[in-house]
Amino acid sequence: MEKKLKEDSTSSTAKIKQAAHKLFLQNGYGSTSIREIAESAGTNIALLNYHFGSKQNLFEVVILEKIQMLLGRLAPIFSDEHTSLDQKIVAMVDTYIDFLLEDPDLLTFVLNEIRKNNFEFIAKTRLGEMVHQSYFMKQLKAATGAANSLQLLINIVSMMVYPFMARPVLIQTGLTDQDEFHQMMLERKKMIPVWVRSMLKSDVS
Repeated sequence: MEKKLKEDSTSSTAKIKQAAHKLFLQNGYGSTSIREIAESAGTNIALLNYHFGSKQNLFEVVILEKIQMLLGRLAPIFSDEHTSLDQKIVAMVDTYIDFLLEDPDLLTFVLNEIRKNNFEFIAKTRLGEMVHQSYFMKQLKAATGAANSLQLLINIVSMMVYPFMARPVLIQTGLTDQDEFHQMMLERKKMIPVWVRSMLKSDVS
């Protein structure tokens, strides 16, 4: 009986988080109500509040889980002392773009919420600490110099994330469609490491 109750509780929280994720991305945090989330999850407000306490707590749980999922994939790449910088860049680009293709609206939503100062809890992820202290950053600094390593990292990240930021405009203007965008990003996974190699060569020479 206790096991059944635990399974029901796990299933209920999973449905709530799934519904919240969909509605947050679709409508934004401010325009999504607890009632809408509860109805979409097939539950009631009381049970939602019992599991998560508030909409803000639910929001943090949903987004932090997504961020931790990404960090969980990137951390082994960044910390590997047996792979070259080039191998790390290839793996990072491949992993990051695949993650965004799984949830292409997530990035736009996150950036909109950051603009509204609704991401103060992002410090909990310790993202900056993970990147700054990683073996990847040591290799990047060795290849570019400490002053240029952050510039290059920003360039790499920008090449991965900007197409997802521009995706709504690209689709609405007819420059691409959903399937073409997906294929374009798969091709971009191969192209970005080539561009980075060119930047590194230019920086060293």
